[in-house]
Amino acid sequence: MTSSLLVSPTQRRIVWGIRILLALAFGAAGLAKLAGAPQMVQVFEAVGFGQWFRYVTGVVEVGGALLLLVPATGFIGGLLLTVTMAGAVATHLVLIGGNPAPAIVLALLSAFVTWRLRPMPRPTARVA
Repeated sequence: MTSSLLVSPTQRRIVWGIRILLALAFGAAGLAKLAGAPQMVQVFEAVGFGQWFRYVTGVVEVGGALLLLVPATGFIGGLLLTVTMAGAVATHLVLIGGNPAPAIVLALLSAFVTWRLRPMPRPTARVA
């Protein structure tokens, strides 16, 4: 049983809306990385791990976006993207500078979705 079964239809719609918004944002960002958009190449050059890391990040973002859209895997997608954005925030703060606010917002939204979709323990049957 997931926590989504314990909420109102309005709350479910809000979570779905955020999931769709995140999927669009991460899908676009991931595809830009995979396509070699000049800005993405420049950012990952500044990171200093090499362009292979841009490809890995792009695959993670596109994969996470797809996982968010599947009800059974939404929690995993949210968790994957939350961790990715935590890394992006740290990268901005420690390595490349710039404004970490977009990464912070995406991390918080991803964390919210992850929390709302977290697996709930099943109630155990009591034997008298």
